Amino acid sequence: MVLMKEFRIVMPLTLEEYQVAQTYVVMKMQQQCTSETEGVDVLENRYFEDGLFGKGHYTSKIYRLQSKVPIWLSAFVPTHVLTMQEEAWNAYPKCKTVIKCPYFTSFTLTIETIHRADNGHSENVHGLNKQQLDNCEVEIVDIASTCDDYWSYVIGSNDVDLSKFRSVRTGRGPLLQGWQDRCKPVMTAYKLVTVDAPYWGFGSRLEQALIEGGRALFLESHRNCFAWVDEWYGMTMKKIRDIEKQSVPLYHYHEESFSSPF
Repeated sequence: MVLMKEFRIVMPLTLEEYQVAQTYVVMKMQQQCTSETEGVDVLENRYFEDGLFGKGHYTSKIYRLQSKVPIWLSAFVPTHVLTMQEEAWNAYPKCKTVIKCPYFTSFTLTIETIHRADNGHSENVHGLNKQQLDNCEVEIVDIASTCDDYWSYVIGSNDVDLSKFRSVRTGRGPLLQGWQDRCKPVMTAYKLVTVDAPYWGFGSRLEQALIEGGRALFLESHRNCFAWVDEWYGMTMKKIRDIEKQSVPLYHYHEESFSSPF
C-alpha cells in the first residue's frame, strides 16, 4: 500500500526569505549531525536545467544515520546497512526529493514541495486526482508547537519557545495562537509525502514511521528557519553557496560542482 500525506507549514517569511532560510538551515543541520561515523555524504551539488523542472539546483547525498533507526526495525535488518540515498531537484518555488535505501530495493520516499505566498489555505496545489485526494490526509504543522513523540525526540534539538521569541533584526514574533492568520509577511510550504514500502510484515509500519519522521523533521527544520532568522536574515543565495563551499571540510564531499546562479 502506498501512503500519502500532505503537510502544510506556514512561515512568517516572504518567499524570497524562505529560500535563503531553508538553504542555510539545511546546511547548518547537516553540519550538526555529521561526525566520523555518521552524517551526510554530499556526492554532487550543482546547477541543473532540464525539460521537467526547468532551472534549479541538484544535489545527491547519502545519509548515514544508523543511530536514529527505530529499535523495532533493527530486529529485521542490521542497522549498518540502512543508509539512505537522496536526490533533490530544487527549482524553487517547486522542489522534489526522492529517497531510496539500497537494502530495500523496492522502497521509495518522495517529497514534492510547492511554496506559495499564502497562509496555508490553498487546496490541491499538487494537482492530485480524485482518488489520490480521497487517500491523502492533510495536516497543517504549526511551527510554534512542540511534540514529545519518538521522532521529535530523536530529531529535535531546538528548544526555543517561539511563543515568546522575537527576532532582533526583523522584529517578528512572538508566534501566539492563531498567528498564521494575522502575520505579514506569510508563506506556506506545501509538502506532499508519498511512501511506498511493499514489504510483508513490516512495510505498513515502516511507511507510517517515515511519515511521522518526516513530520518531525519538517517541524524541526522550519522551527529553525525562524529561530535562526537573525543569523541568515540579509544573506543572498550567492552568499549561502559561498558558505557551502567554505564548509566542504565539514562534510564528506566526494565531488562538487558549484556553478549555481543562485
